[in-house]
Amino acid sequence: MQAWLERLNQHFPLRYLAWFACAVLAALLTLAALAGSATAVPAALCFALTLLGLRDTRQQRHAVLRNYPVIGHLRFLLEFIRPEIRQYFIEGDREAAPYSRSQRSLVYQRAKGESDKRPFGTQLDVAAAGYEWINHSIAPTRLTSHDFRVLVGASPECTQPYSCSVFNISAMSFGALSANAILALNAGARRGGFAHDTGEGSISQHHRVHGGDLIWEIGSGYFGCRDADGRFDEARFAANAADPQVKMIELKLSQGAKPGHGGVLPGAKVTPEIAEARGVPVGVDCVSPARHGAFDTPVELLQFIARLRRLSGGKPTGLKLCIGHPWEWFAICKAMLETGITPDFIVVDGAEGGTGAAPLEFTDHVGAPLQEGLLLVHNTLVGLNLRERVRVGCAGKVVSAFDIARLLAIGADWCNAARGFMFALGCIQAQTCHTGQCPTGVTSQDPQRQRALVVPTKADRVFHFHQETLKALQELVQAAGLEHPGQITASHIVRRTDSGVKLLANLLPFVEPGALVRGELPQQVYRLYWPMAQASSFAPRAIGFEGVTPP
Repeated sequence: MQAWLERLNQHFPLRYLAWFACAVLAALLTLAALAGSATAVPAALCFALTLLGLRDTRQQRHAVLRNYPVIGHLRFLLEFIRPEIRQYFIEGDREAAPYSRSQRSLVYQRAKGESDKRPFGTQLDVAAAGYEWINHSIAPTRLTSHDFRVLVGASPECTQPYSCSVFNISAMSFGALSANAILALNAGARRGGFAHDTGEGSISQHHRVHGGDLIWEIGSGYFGCRDADGRFDEARFAANAADPQVKMIELKLSQGAKPGHGGVLPGAKVTPEIAEARGVPVGVDCVSPARHGAFDTPVELLQFIARLRRLSGGKPTGLKLCIGHPWEWFAICKAMLETGITPDFIVVDGAEGGTGAAPLEFTDHVGAPLQEGLLLVHNTLVGLNLRERVRVGCAGKVVSAFDIARLLAIGADWCNAARGFMFALGCIQAQTCHTGQCPTGVTSQDPQRQRALVVPTKADRVFHFHQETLKALQELVQAAGLEHPGQITASHIVRRTDSGVKLLANLLPFVEPGALVRGELPQQVYRLYWPMAQASSFAPRAIGFEGVTPP
């Protein structure tokens, strides 16, 4: 029998069996149809599959189809639905990335106003290295409100300071998100009294409908404040910045998901709505350069920030960046000392942040993760005695109240979330943001897909997610015996390590106030890179490296 099968396989490979069966069935069903004992539909279907098999053996693109005609298509079908099969049937509650089902479920429950309580105890391994918790008090406090805020704008030049929620919507542009998504986010922000960052795509008509507080992000393309050649335009900036809805101005130097990488929105996607918001021609490629053209040095950067603050009528003006070369961040700090100009705030974006589309190498291997970037910014400002003048925000995979508490403990004043609020809108992490085929209409510009996102319903969910998260934060603050989340420090957070249980205050490096002013360089990162930084250039000053080991 084995020998017979081998001889048969030599003359007619068994991998062609499905194709052969389709041909035989097509012939038999055709005869049956001609005899009137069957309809022609099954015969036509089998005949089509037979022709498909013939095409498979003759095409040159896919080796699998040449060797396995007809049946080889099952491989591509299963590969196509593999993410859904894993998501719905295989993955555990805490396995998936970038967000686990447990994290997504928490957002969905809070957004819908459903119970977010868990029965039967934690599913985490509390004995595993990396497990963290917040120390509680025997005498918890009782707070009357969960509306925690921080005042941004301590400089004398800032005449319109903003009382900012400790939890806000991070930068997502119209164009990356659909019109209905922008409408729902801003309506939720208006109802909850928190801020909505426009993203570098500028202020669209959809941002203005509900009147929610806006943080206007300005990127290297100067969208919404550019001339015909793409250069910064003072008059256009001043006109947009004067809008009472705009509460803060954020100059984006880089974003965590793809720092140091520009972008191009193809002309085919530049609709009249997008063109109006960005100040670019309809149907023409819309370019975001990798670097800014309005300044070249750290001193010029701070002078530009001061210029934006003045043109906006004294609104809080700051910058957003993902930390890269430490000497560049130190150069900005040295420019603060030299010019006396400080931004009102700095938003630190972690490399774990999301984006609509980015090269894999950038998402995986470029930029500092949030903890390291936030610590460096916080510590440097503390060491220069500038921390009270500059507020610090942060963004990078924030969805729960503990996420917020932990980031406040290591140096942030407030947190932003992008994908968390996308989940509140109904995002199911299909990860098709860059294709235009978003199944929930959150990131699609297809009018039919957008219709699935009902603005009033989703606005309610955005509001409830924000409210319930801050209520959970209130409970954490009360349990710790504190009055405000800003009082949470690294001494409140505990981590289990391979060598035992330690406070974050003892695990992470912190700088004493004024240390850098006194000429002290307490950590290797300062000993190595601080001397290299210069206010006059982002380039490093040449120094000797003999015997110095990078941190």
